[in-house]
Amino acid sequence: MQGFPPPADKLITQPDSNYFSFPKLRWSVCHLREFLPTEEISRGTAAPVALQYPSPARFADLRQSIDALSFMPINGEKEMTWEESLYANYTDGILILHKGQVVYERYFGCLQEDGKHAIMSMTKSITGLLGQILVVEGVLDDTLLVRDVIPEIGESAFATVTIREVMDMTTGVKYSEDYSDPNADIWLYSAAASPLPKPEDYAGPNGYWEYLQQVAADGQHGDAFHYKTINSDMLGWIISRVTGKSVTELASDRLWRPMGAEQDAYQTVDGKGVPFAGGGVTAGLRDLGRLGLVMLNQGEINGKKLFPAEVVQTIAAGGDPAKFSGFPTLPSGSYTSQWWVFHNDHGAYAARGVHGQTIYVDPTAQMVLVRLASFPRAQNGYIDPTSLPAYQAVAEFLMSQ
Repeated sequence: MQGFPPPADKLITQPDSNYFSFPKLRWSVCHLREFLPTEEISRGTAAPVALQYPSPARFADLRQSIDALSFMPINGEKEMTWEESLYANYTDGILILHKGQVVYERYFGCLQEDGKHAIMSMTKSITGLLGQILVVEGVLDDTLLVRDVIPEIGESAFATVTIREVMDMTTGVKYSEDYSDPNADIWLYSAAASPLPKPEDYAGPNGYWEYLQQVAADGQHGDAFHYKTINSDMLGWIISRVTGKSVTELASDRLWRPMGAEQDAYQTVDGKGVPFAGGGVTAGLRDLGRLGLVMLNQGEINGKKLFPAEVVQTIAAGGDPAKFSGFPTLPSGSYTSQWWVFHNDHGAYAARGVHGQTIYVDPTAQMVLVRLASFPRAQNGYIDPTSLPAYQAVAEFLMSQ
């Protein structure tokens, strides 16, 4: 996509559905709004609240020290430096905050300081956070069945699921998210959600919520964690029903405006204007850092209380590890309210998205780390071996300062 116009063989266009294939992905993650319609998560009109930085000299020293840190990758045989890991993981942006100050910040690839980047399934954690706020504040009863709140769900397998099971993804619903399988449900879901005109022979559901109304059962509700994006969009529908607001409006009101964001964020929508609550947000690196600070500080930022501390305490405590399996790089993990909880010595938890997106919160180290990336393969299991030990190395270094 360079040149005026770019050569025909270098164009990345829509309706082609492969703009998230590698290497096109490296450009597309910063230009998602050029492919799909979006709805704004407004930061409002107030001046942004600036993040705090150490002195320029101290900031430069910290970068040199962090870049030189070494660690052993999971199941590795040779140590790697922090800086080497950034390139190995196709990092587009990296921000580290310690005790409320930015101690490390770099941009690569398509991302610039004033740019925005697709955050993929970190969107789920925003949706889950909004849901957990509503639960703690008594607006949403997570013991209710979905059909009690959304009667239009009809005979869908979601009808008899509790809202908590939706939030923790312990639903027994049929849905395959194998990106390598061209016949997986994820592609049927994408076809339903496409805002572009449907082909004349298309006979499937139209939009996210219409798809949810025809989901079949697969297993027992509550038995085990199954990572399925449709749970996030079901939660998005529930949130909108009980608040009377879209998830974009609510994210603006409860997060982006009060936390002093410096950029609006955007969320893709389906053909009916429903925001993609499972993966549609594009946002700035520093604003994701602000969101991480809100989590680290248990609902507070810049002296302002955004929501009760119980919200973060519930998330950080995690879900039931006995129900969590199938993620070898997270052997002690759990999942709750659409957040990944590591149950490690530092009590870390994270928002995570395919191709290497993360907001990693380490309460013990008082550290927030945000990474945006365009790793060639979708699943984070491929990137965790050279990421999670790197995060731990930085945390331990910062704790020693």
